[in-house]
Amino acid sequence: MSQKNETLSLFLAVVITIGLIFGGLWFLMERWAQLNGTVSKSSESGNTSNPINQFVNNNKCNVPNLPEGTFNYGGSTTWAPIRKEADSVLQKLCPRFILRYTQPPSGQPGSGTGIRMLIDNQLAFSQSSRSVKPEENTEAKQKEFSLKEIPVAIDGIAIAVNQNLNIPGLTVAQLKDIYTDKITNWQQVGGPNLPITVYSRSKEAAGTVEFFIENILNKENFGTNVSYVGTTTEAVRKVAANPGAIYYASAPEIVPQCTIKSVPLGRISGQFVPPYQEPIVSPSECPSKRNQLNTQAFRSGDYAITRNLFVIVKQNGQTDQQAGEAYANWLLTPQGQELIEKAGFVRIK
Repeated sequence: MSQKNETLSLFLAVVITIGLIFGGLWFLMERWAQLNGTVSKSSESGNTSNPINQFVNNNKCNVPNLPEGTFNYGGSTTWAPIRKEADSVLQKLCPRFILRYTQPPSGQPGSGTGIRMLIDNQLAFSQSSRSVKPEENTEAKQKEFSLKEIPVAIDGIAIAVNQNLNIPGLTVAQLKDIYTDKITNWQQVGGPNLPITVYSRSKEAAGTVEFFIENILNKENFGTNVSYVGTTTEAVRKVAANPGAIYYASAPEIVPQCTIKSVPLGRISGQFVPPYQEPIVSPSECPSKRNQLNTQAFRSGDYAITRNLFVIVKQNGQTDQQAGEAYANWLLTPQGQELIEKAGFVRIK
């Protein structure tokens, strides 16, 4: 009898032990699931504060008339921040609409080369910092299509000088005289007795240069005093190293820089408007704090040199036209305009 009691006790002890083990495991698994659910909810709620994550986490391609396939596009270097901020989001939202940035077969990328490649059927659509020229549209029509420009953003041209140069500002007329070799010393525009070293990108590729010649120089040629650089990065280094240097480029490329400064511009002397928000950020505060664009002056037209950025679309009734128009229309949505603003440009609507 005693042996049977011992066997029963041992059996009950084993059953109780197994029950405790499974009960403990069940408790731990339930607790883990609760914690994991809390983390997921917290993570999701954190994402809602970021509009970019909202766009991507929505995980829906709601872009009307967007075709599927791979589409070559290219053109303006000014557009680089938009390609980084906006185009990358569109790719995540609509993975079946594949954008492939295509370099020109020869020469530097830019608005002009982008439009040239579009006419030559090497691109589905292009990005430009200037309008289409009449002769470009004529050439396109010879190939049985036309070119349509769709404005999607506002940009300004900023004038860069050395941090140590002291001038109150420049008028558009003075800027023209500097680039046509009529003003050669900063003393002539209220600055120190210092020769002006003039820099520009080549007019063959850059839409910014073509816009500058058309609208600031009134189609006059650059003076013999102009030295040409390949990129804005190279120009910024040269301006930072040369006390008398001057250069121009898209405002988002110039205004936030730490090693140079941008100059207020005016249509008449004494009425200068800065391309940056005042008060200006000192070099000692940069890069932890950077100058921001004077978006209000760009949008109102108070700043003297502004322009639109365009998507150039091939009007041929085919998939290329559909891709270009759908892409431009997406950039004009509230989400697209917010991303354009994040890229450093001024929303057009």
